[in-house]
Amino acid sequence: MAVDQNIREKLFQVIDSNFSISRGSPMPLGPTLQRHGINFAVFSKHATGVTLVLFVPGEMEPIAEFPLDPHYNRTGQVWHAFVSGVDVGIQYGYRMQGPHDHIHKFDYDQVLLDPYARSVSGSSRWGSRHDIDHHHDPLAEGGEVHGQHSVVVDGEFDWEFDQPLNRPLWETIIYEMHVRGMTANENSGVKHPGTFRGLIDKIPYLKDLGITAIELLPINEFDESGNWRRNPLTGERLFDYWGYNSIAFFAAKAAYASDNGVGAEVNEFKTMVKAMHDSGIEVILDIVFNHTSEGDERGRTLSFRGIDNSVYYMIDPKTGRHYNYSGCGNTMNCNHPVVRDMILDSLRYWVTEMHVDGFRFDLASILGRGQDGSVLPNPPLLERIAADPVLANTKIIAEAWDAGGLYQVGTFPAWGRWAEWNGKFRDDIRSFVKSDPGAVASLATRLSGSADLYQGSGRAPYHSINFVTSHDGFTMSDLVSYNTKHNESNGERGADGDNDNHSWNCGEEGPTKSAEINKLRRQQVKNMATLLMLSHGVPMLLAGDEFGRTQNGNNNAYCQDNTTSWVDWSLAKKNKDLLEFFQRLIQFRRRNTIFQRRTFGDDGITIAWHGKHLNQPDWSWESRSLAMRMFENQGTENSTDIYLIAHAHWVPAAFELPALPSGRKWYRFIDTSCGKDSIADVDCEIPLSDQCSYNVFPRSTVLLIAKDIETQPLPSSN
Repeated sequence: MAVDQNIREKLFQVIDSNFSISRGSPMPLGPTLQRHGINFAVFSKHATGVTLVLFVPGEMEPIAEFPLDPHYNRTGQVWHAFVSGVDVGIQYGYRMQGPHDHIHKFDYDQVLLDPYARSVSGSSRWGSRHDIDHHHDPLAEGGEVHGQHSVVVDGEFDWEFDQPLNRPLWETIIYEMHVRGMTANENSGVKHPGTFRGLIDKIPYLKDLGITAIELLPINEFDESGNWRRNPLTGERLFDYWGYNSIAFFAAKAAYASDNGVGAEVNEFKTMVKAMHDSGIEVILDIVFNHTSEGDERGRTLSFRGIDNSVYYMIDPKTGRHYNYSGCGNTMNCNHPVVRDMILDSLRYWVTEMHVDGFRFDLASILGRGQDGSVLPNPPLLERIAADPVLANTKIIAEAWDAGGLYQVGTFPAWGRWAEWNGKFRDDIRSFVKSDPGAVASLATRLSGSADLYQGSGRAPYHSINFVTSHDGFTMSDLVSYNTKHNESNGERGADGDNDNHSWNCGEEGPTKSAEINKLRRQQVKNMATLLMLSHGVPMLLAGDEFGRTQNGNNNAYCQDNTTSWVDWSLAKKNKDLLEFFQRLIQFRRRNTIFQRRTFGDDGITIAWHGKHLNQPDWSWESRSLAMRMFENQGTENSTDIYLIAHAHWVPAAFELPALPSGRKWYRFIDTSCGKDSIADVDCEIPLSDQCSYNVFPRSTVLLIAKDIETQPLPSSN
């Protein structure tokens, strides 16, 4: 399609105003600032023509269009040009010519986002597109999102001496959060709620809590207004709140910046990372390479589909339909060489230019599928990520399953590098705490590092990312308050969200005035927290669980941009005792390296299993109790010796205690049945009067630590 006369006239006017175009270079892909101008390069194997389109901020009409000569401005399958007279802030996109059939979706009328864009315009204010009233699914409308263009940004930033912290994974305690949800509530007390800058204001809180890394739900550019549903209870439009529908893997979400200026999110993200690093806190990104927001073959064409559909996505060659292993309409063709390179380039960018410390890969099993969807025995992308020299110290964490039925927890291709979200830990801890039968043996396996999953694959206990709750599912408070999900407000008639939650409401569904039930619920939360933080592996805590955040029974709040999902900071004061419990528990874990096990082998740590009677663990189906003694460097001056009793039965029981050497005795650090006194201050543990047995109340967890007997202070001379 030829450029129309009006555009042509404008083009010549611009060129006459010191714009000029030359051949440029095919590498690197994306925009590259050079002396006197910018190099643009984009891949497309099947395009027959490419036009570079330039915009100035705030203008919908282009200021220039440069049709690229296929002989002069193309090297192999990369189209490129150098444009002089342009600088940082210029916006751009591409028009692509080519076949339009059941496989290819070229449409010259659409201006497409650059897959390598570092910033995207048109969505700097959260929810700005929600004033467009969609009467049906926008993914079935087709057409571009008007006003969204790629933006050339300046990467200059004064990092001083900042670098990724490279804290060992075994020392890590992860805190999963949503950038907006963490501070959007009016009671968050921050100056810039819902933004990267808002997170900076919460650094003192994070340090006091004791976490070492924040894991951010997706911060790559996405359209939060892409949800067409309404809340049937209120009639309000719902959101794509979580953001698991990325459209630009190199671009941070513009609406997460407090400054609405074009490209401001880049510097604000860097400022946040630098501030976190200054406080010893790492930043891990939840990144979604398995699909994009373009949806299935009926969806909107924003970037990848219009640039080269058959390369970027897994396509059925007969029907042209997208393979859907993501559950979101399309699946990225991750093991195509070009897509592999893009993913590696993106990861390196976030590490080298944005200084992030790690990644959690959403539905990572898709990254191990071949171009036809088959499960590869040695997936090249996963191996390249594991072996990449730039990423050598970067934390890489897999969600080791996908929506196509592939479940690889414990068998994910790892090359000794990949850690995993341990979904079996989540389910087994929940089952034990709610007193399910047959859960004791699994509890022992999870407490000791999940050797059944990781030892045989050449990995270590710290490759297990242990969690009881995450963004996807009930909060910890809701796990003990609801038997079933309550997702009516999501507008899907309760069809969404997991039905198998291993939850128990402790006797009454939802909020209750019963003091007895509320006490038990608080105790159950402390039980789960204790087992999580005192297990081998890397613990991950969901934001707000430490002071009882609730989603009112919604276990799939992906669309709820409101107080259902936002952290309610008033609970930190209301449930101060619970918050202090978590703080002391985390402090205890960090101070005792016995919980930071680095191997399954001979590492000086000994674990012994007991039941109500010493050396007699009860592994039977009806058993609901287990005791674990764990000691490190026994007999040395700095030896650690602990005794953990997990009792999920509804009847109290007396547990025998191991005898200690002369000069030592058992001190109580935790007893979750003791209400507000359920945890001691670290180093102020309470000596037991009875050193032979301990009476454990129903549904409670006890942690004892062996210490040298305190000497009595000398009488005062006064």
